[in-house]
Amino acid sequence: MILVAGSANIDFVVRVPHIVTPGETLLGSDYALFAGGKGANQAVAAARCGAPTAFLGAVGADPFAAQLRASLEQAGVDLSRLRTVPRPTGAAFISVSDAGENAITVAPGANAAVTAEGVDLEGVSWLLLQLEIPLETVVALAAQARRRGVRVMLNAAPARDLPEHLLSDLEVLLVNAGELRQLAGGDDAPLEDLAARLQARGPRALVVTLGGEGVYARVDQQNLYIGAFAVGVLDTTGAGDTFAGALASRLAAGEDWAPALRFAAAAAALACTRAGAQASMPTLEETQAFLRARAD
Repeated sequence: MILVAGSANIDFVVRVPHIVTPGETLLGSDYALFAGGKGANQAVAAARCGAPTAFLGAVGADPFAAQLRASLEQAGVDLSRLRTVPRPTGAAFISVSDAGENAITVAPGANAAVTAEGVDLEGVSWLLLQLEIPLETVVALAAQARRRGVRVMLNAAPARDLPEHLLSDLEVLLVNAGELRQLAGGDDAPLEDLAARLQARGPRALVVTLGGEGVYARVDQQNLYIGAFAVGVLDTTGAGDTFAGALASRLAAGEDWAPALRFAAAAAALACTRAGAQASMPTLEETQAFLRARAD
């Protein structure tokens, strides 16, 4: 089973002609509410891709929490580790441009109350983490999992500096190009040099998403490149989380790295063709059909 520990947010989404600049007021569409949060998103993605999945997180005692629970339950996610706390459910305020790009502001709310205390890792083979919950919780969960023989994947987003002992507990570190540069020192070295430098600090595998250029991975000191799938982009919100959950689902199933990365890239591409975060995430069957069509 995959245990995803992370944030659960209600997403307020508005479409705009372009992403707002400092000092600018911009009129957009009517807003829409979607279930989101990087942790909940990745749990939904993993479950829809066929993996038994549980979610560890926190929500408030408000109507937004009910919408989040319903979305997770509909995807088949085990919610026995989801707590209700006396804080507002987390929220994200998302602008999506006509070009499909997005800008996101997160109000953590209940997510700040997620802790590692008393976490049950029985039956868990992979732990998937992100950085929208307290860093001390992420560090403690990774250490507990490593001691129990559970493999840990960290999606290091939003970007921030990470302690060395956390990096050493990771099986997989998943970043985008900007996060890679920040974590590896911020200079203009080539991608492969930055990846080698960061992997040397602990993670057994490093995966870098490159948007329209595809995916790069460094596994056992070998370099892998997976090209992007060309699709009509409607909304990129949740695409990165789709990739993370889909990749975890394939690795947990014992799939080799190259097909696992290709599957995750296909799932993320499909998510870009639909609106919302969790609402956009494809099923195992949809992703497999997409891959079969692209193989013809």
